[in-house]
Amino acid sequence: MAAKAILSDAPAILLSVVWILERGKIMANSIDGNSTEPTERKTLIFGCGYLGKEIGRQLLRIGDNVWGSTRCRENGKKLSNMGINPIISDWNDPRTLSELDSFSHVVIAVSRGRNAQKSYWETLVGGLNLLLPRLSGAENVVYISSTGVYHQKNGVWVDETSPTHPTRQSAKAHLAAENLIRRKRSSSSWNVLRLAGIYGFERVPNQQQLRKRIPIQADPNSYINLIHVEDAAQAVIAALGNSNQRTYVVSDDQPTQRRDYYSFITKHLGLAEPIFTTEGTSESKLPRSEGNKRVWNRRMKRELLPKLRYPTHVEGLPPLLK
Repeated sequence: MAAKAILSDAPAILLSVVWILERGKIMANSIDGNSTEPTERKTLIFGCGYLGKEIGRQLLRIGDNVWGSTRCRENGKKLSNMGINPIISDWNDPRTLSELDSFSHVVIAVSRGRNAQKSYWETLVGGLNLLLPRLSGAENVVYISSTGVYHQKNGVWVDETSPTHPTRQSAKAHLAAENLIRRKRSSSSWNVLRLAGIYGFERVPNQQQLRKRIPIQADPNSYINLIHVEDAAQAVIAALGNSNQRTYVVSDDQPTQRRDYYSFITKHLGLAEPIFTTEGTSESKLPRSEGNKRVWNRRMKRELLPKLRYPTHVEGLPPLLK
């Protein structure tokens, strides 16, 4: 009798197995970079710079329809060549913020820019305040913030529940922008991702300084928190799929002392040991992680990205060092 029941249910069981295998294949493809069936998502990356381009590249591979904003037409051409639909826009100029309510998912990754004339507050908070009302159709908004919002020193561990009393103007602006999103989207989904220092292709902090024997302006015993750009993008994409209101710190698995980090680079490149100095440098001009804290990524690992492609700089740096 049991055997007959099993045989009669065989087609349904077979279909279930096939569905599981196909689902697994799609998830694997999104990680390995192979294309999948197009999704229904219409995703906007507002501020499509270094991180935004990697997010866009990965979204395209999993079938999203992707748009990216930039202030510069030259960068718009680069986005177009990648397959990202360019939007020339400056969120401090309301005239360039039209027709943005059709996007179902939005990543906000705007930087102030090296040559910006406006203050951090005007750029990050003022611009965001103009942008958010234009995103009325967005199911979820992911805002890219910074672990610089943490003020802690002496190598203490911090996570999403730790106090935030930053002293740097950029970090103060990011914290105010976070709170603005929480207020403006109080009844809608949002995710705030506080990213550690991003590194990746053509972006290894202070590599040229080490080659030229220029002293690194930092305490060699202080901690640095990092995340590879590919892993950072994966965390952002995972957060896009959330339907909640959540804050995450995004960092790799091993905060490391600056002496060890820069020594790893010099040894790999066959250079002399790094030189450090803190003389003649005010606190406001020290690196963004001058607070000397260690970021604990347990919530990110539990809810967004259980396994990093580059768990530490030991795995992430060698392919980048030439």
